[in-house]
Amino acid sequence: MTTGQPTAAIRKTTLCRGCWAQMHLPVPIRGPLSLPFKVFGVTTSKMNPNLCTICERSFVRVTRAKEITKEASILFADIRGYTALSERLSPTAMTTLVRAFHDQCALAVWREDGIVNKSMGDGILAIFNFPIPIPDHARHAVDAARQIQRECAERLATLAQEFEPFDSPLGVGIGVHCGEVVIGEFSAGRSDYTAIGSVVNLAARLEGSARPGEVIVSEAVHARVPDLPGGLERRSLTLKGIGDPVPAYVLTA
Repeated sequence: MTTGQPTAAIRKTTLCRGCWAQMHLPVPIRGPLSLPFKVFGVTTSKMNPNLCTICERSFVRVTRAKEITKEASILFADIRGYTALSERLSPTAMTTLVRAFHDQCALAVWREDGIVNKSMGDGILAIFNFPIPIPDHARHAVDAARQIQRECAERLATLAQEFEPFDSPLGVGIGVHCGEVVIGEFSAGRSDYTAIGSVVNLAARLEGSARPGEVIVSEAVHARVPDLPGGLERRSLTLKGIGDPVPAYVLTA
């Protein structure tokens, strides 16, 4: 995929890409062959429509381990100015806005073969390179981040004009980092999985430092994607829980 090109439609597959990649097991998720599987509750996953609910809910069965260590890229995104906006909009309007934000994020992540692992109010956590293998996962994460910024900008700008004067600028802040993460089921009461580790923590801190319209990527991401597109700024960040300043690169929408 060429960075900066118009976004493409999601390519929907017939077989679950996660089950095939992890177990070499052909699990139909579309077409006539998928009907017997649907009878037993095997449908498309909410994390990515090219995965099935086996991938989503049966991590230990699929990976044959309670947790695995994996190279991956992590993306965090959330709405800037959300708290101030929530004081001006009705609950129904806020629900519509948040749902639209989550939908745009999901489409961008899915186009790049990532998963929307968690939706947290006005934010999301996305993982690239599991369970769908992506050799160039850092670039895919950056491309997804830029798509999110581009596709959310118009809707949020319209709201900002509608509710002027607006004290806090509306926009999306995004952080992207890559490296080794631990993926597994870490809650005794739930069967879904997530990623943990210092890479996840730093991605969250980068997102927390992003201003509206910014994508902040780590040095590790920059090393894997040296030809990051225009509007690039190098910034030294003081992040919570990290003693030394953290160098990062900023892409503006």
